[in-house]
Order: sequence, then structure tokens, then C-alpha cells
Amino acid sequence: MTSFTKPLNTLLAAALLTSPVLVLAETAEEKGLAISKEAKARDTGWGDMQAEMKMVLRNKQGQESIREIRMKSLEVLDDGDKSLTMFDRPRDVKGTNFLSFSHAVGADDQWLYLPALKRVKRIASRNKSGPFMGSEFSYEDLSSFEIEKYSYKYLRDEACNSGTCFVVEQYPADKNSGYTRRQVWIDQAEYRMLKVEFYDRKNSLLKTLSSTGYQQYLGKHWRADSQNMVNHQTGKSTDLIWANYQFQTGLKDKDFNKNTLKRAR
Repeated sequence: MTSFTKPLNTLLAAALLTSPVLVLAETAEEKGLAISKEAKARDTGWGDMQAEMKMVLRNKQGQESIREIRMKSLEVLDDGDKSLTMFDRPRDVKGTNFLSFSHAVGADDQWLYLPALKRVKRIASRNKSGPFMGSEFSYEDLSSFEIEKYSYKYLRDEACNSGTCFVVEQYPADKNSGYTRRQVWIDQAEYRMLKVEFYDRKNSLLKTLSSTGYQQYLGKHWRADSQNMVNHQTGKSTDLIWANYQFQTGLKDKDFNKNTLKRAR
């Protein structure tokens, strides 16, 4: 986890807490929304991104299987982002491609190409809470963060690895969501999401996502080197280990096309 010295954290946190966007937030709901808007605003303008990823699936006994993946993303300023996930290894998943069009309002559009079946499968909204390729990430978890997808409530400030974090509760607007709420830890220095707790439809803690090893790109945008999703109810976990981030590589809307999903490279 990227960390800062305590004196620097104290100064930054004090400045942020007295910034206009937060001073004007009077209720817990208003403050939660203001914090979330600031986090979103600080990660606007990256354009497009490409990266490589290792997905490590781990069962309750600790046995692991590893998948090698490439990912492309396109920022869409007036809607949710677009992403293309391509599986390269091992052989049993090679050629599997996943395309996601996130939306700020309404259900996301998602398609999965399965080479063994030679067909593109659309992921129905009611199935978004299902596991993605056997991992502890659901299809819902793969959507870009959009302000309109949730309502908000500020809970408290809390010490965290980067100094002090806001703890904000987020309530999904989508009736098909697999969650009743998410609790999110956002560091006050850079407004990065360090931890997310997911609560299921019975309001029991289901999963925890921890993001570590943040690096800064383009002098502004932070990305984690490692993300760990633990399922507390099954004992399984999934690690995402990121490498070779590249930004503003010239990706266009045509690079995210469900009609060419079978041939995506």
C-alpha cells in the first residue's frame, strides 16, 4: 500500500476536510455523496487504458489456479466506461472474451464469448450477482463506479494504512444487485478506494475487497498493483495482480464491439 508520512497526511487531510465540497455537506447523506463525487472527479480524464493481469483463484483449502488476462478500458464521460477482458491462459479458458458497457443509469450491457460453444452469451441483469469465470468477483463488481448507481451515507473517519480514511456506505440503486450495501474506505489524502465490504441480500457480510500497491500514472490517476477479494461465507478468494498499465494508447469506441467479440485480440 502506498503510504505517506504522518505529518503530510495530517496536512492533506486537514485541507480536504475544510474544502468547499465537504464544508457544504451538512447531513451524513450529503457528505457521503460529496466524498464519492470527489473520488470520481479525481479519476476523470484518463481516456483509455490497457493492462495485463494475473487472476489467482484460491479455494478454501488454499489450492490455487492462475489465469493470464489482458484488459482494455475506454472512458466514457457522459455514461459508464467500456471494458474488454481477454483470457490468454490456461488453455481451457484461452480465447474467452468479456465485454462490458457500464451505464450511469439503468442496467449495464455485458457479453461473454465462450470459444468452446462458439457463441456470444449476453449476461442478463438478473444474473449480474453471479460469479465471473469462477472467481469471487461478480459481474456486478466489474462495472465502472458511477455516482448514479448508489445512494450514500458518511459513517465516520477511521485510521487506515494511508493515514485517515472516510468510511462511506453505498446503497445500490439496481433492484437486481446482489448487495444491500457496500462500506467503502476512501483515503483522505488521494481519495482512493482502499477497502470495500459487500453485504448480501440478507445484510450479512459476504466479501471484502482490499486494494494495495497504488501507483500514480499521468501525474494524477492512481491504480492498484494488487486486489484481493475474500469471500467470508465460502472461504474462497481471488487475487488480481496488475502489470504494464498503459494510458492514452489511442483506443476508440470501435475497439469495443460485441459483433467482433469472437475475434477480439
